[in-house]
Amino acid sequence: MTPALNKALPEFEALATSGLKIGPETFHKQAVVLYFYPKDNTPGCTTEAMQFRDRHKDFIKAGALVLGVSRDNMASHEKFKQNLELPFELIADTEEKLCHMFGVVKNKIMYGKKVKGIERSTFLIDAEGVLRGEWRGIKVAGHVDEVLKAVTLLKKAA
Repeated sequence: MTPALNKALPEFEALATSGLKIGPETFHKQAVVLYFYPKDNTPGCTTEAMQFRDRHKDFIKAGALVLGVSRDNMASHEKFKQNLELPFELIADTEEKLCHMFGVVKNKIMYGKKVKGIERSTFLIDAEGVLRGEWRGIKVAGHVDEVLKAVTLLKKAA
């Protein structure tokens, strides 16, 4: 079941880089920005990760934890994180559980062939585990600033 705006997320667990376990306790006392991206070390995904990296202190100041999610394995994520000096963790969703839960797996056409891929999407979850914002099929340019603005407004409303 895809999460709905202003509704609590179903409980889930996932593993992230640095051995971090993500679960219901992750959402206590802080908002979470969960951004889904197609693949480590690709141009758009690298740019997006660097933009979240460059604004990371602003997200922390606004009370939000940033987490990236893709279908890449943990080894790929660790290398991607290290190469870009990312200050946040990446979730390895190799079985696509989170991807399907959030409805970001889409059929795409790449080089003339139909493939199953991740639609670049971001979700804002409040400290109570309620989905407060979603951006689907986004373009990288300007997106991180838009998400930060929503996080800041969420903090003011709390």
